[in-house]
This record gives sequence, C-alpha cells and structure tokens, in this order.
Amino acid sequence: MSAPRQIIMVRHGQSKANVDQTLYNRLPDYRIPLTELGVAQAKAAGERVRRQLDGQKVRVYVSPYLRAYQTLEAMNLGDLVESTMEEPRLREQDWANFQNPAEIADQKELRNAYGHFFYRFREGESGSDVYDRVSSFMETLFRHWSRSSADPNTLLVTHGLTMRLFCMRWFHWSVEYFESLNNPGNAETRTLVRHGNRYVLDAAFDQWTPAEPSKTVLDAPEHIW
Repeated sequence: MSAPRQIIMVRHGQSKANVDQTLYNRLPDYRIPLTELGVAQAKAAGERVRRQLDGQKVRVYVSPYLRAYQTLEAMNLGDLVESTMEEPRLREQDWANFQNPAEIADQKELRNAYGHFFYRFREGESGSDVYDRVSSFMETLFRHWSRSSADPNTLLVTHGLTMRLFCMRWFHWSVEYFESLNNPGNAETRTLVRHGNRYVLDAAFDQWTPAEPSKTVLDAPEHIW
C-alpha cells in the first residue's frame, strides 16, 4: 500500500447556524452556509495546509454539506489539488431533518446523560452510526492508496464529530476516551503524520474530563441519571 505522508483533516469554518441555531428549523442542515468569519477562518486554514503540503499534491475528500464545500473553496489550494471527491460518509451527524431547537436542546441534555457515542437522535444518528460509516470510508481510502498513482497527501474537509470518530477508529481509542474529547474549533486542523509504518496525531483533541485512550466502561463510575 502506498500510504500517504500525511492525512490532514479540517473542520468547516463557522457556519450561520453556529451563530443562530434557529436556522436549523427553516433550512436543511446540509444547505447551511459559512459566515464571513467562517470564510476568513477557512482562508487561514488554507494557508496552514499549503505550508504543510510544501508543494506536494493532495487528494481531497469533502463532505457534501455546503459549509464544507465553501471551506474547501476558501482554502484556495489551487493546483496542489490532484483530485476532489465528494464523500457523503464524511457528512455531519444526522440529528433530524428540519430541527426544532427546543426539542434538540432536550435531546442534547439526554445525550449528555446517556453518552455521545451511543445516544441516537430521533430521526437521526448516534455517534456509533457515524463511526460505522467512517469505518466504511476507511476501506475506500485503503483501496485508493493501493494504487501506484496514489497522491502523497490526503485531505478530509469534514465536521468536528466526524474528525474525532475518524481518529477513534484509526487509533483504536475506547468509547470512554472518545467521550472525554471536545470537537476542534471551526477551521481547525488535525493531521495524522506517517512515521515509518505508523501514524501519529500532530495535536491532541482538548478534553473536558481526564481519560486515557485505554479507559473502558469497566473503569467508569456507576451512573444513573
């Protein structure tokens, strides 16, 4: 397998729904655009990524959501991009179709008590559902990398939860460790850098509570909500 030198992941820039959550109940999630600040964040991310690529080509996989496409466009990687593929498995976690903010707030409270990985939103997905589709996407990556013409770098333009779950699957983190992690900020990057036959993450995700990657449910305190 011709493994890439690095796998760069970038979360989309600030979206209009990050500022006004009521937008979810009148606009489909996948059509929500970036704010002006989000575009500026994406441009700054593009400058960082260009420095990382150092003139090398990159194959891009982008979530089909408008805010992800706008992020990639604002990054302006130009002729460094060998090819771009829309990848629905990199989409945001499905919460509902048109979302009622009050109902979603209630479900978020339930999710916080139940656990982000296993809680399934009504008319939507659980974190474990996203984990499964990320696992399927990795199989596609391995097939692409097996080709002799594989590019030396891979870029995923996606969403915060999807980035965490990609790393969880790649590094075999436990569910309990995943539960301790926060999403990266808008237009933040995380990179899996190859060292010999293995990859290391260039920067850890922030944690809201201490936990180690090997922590399991056996180590968790009893919890009744």
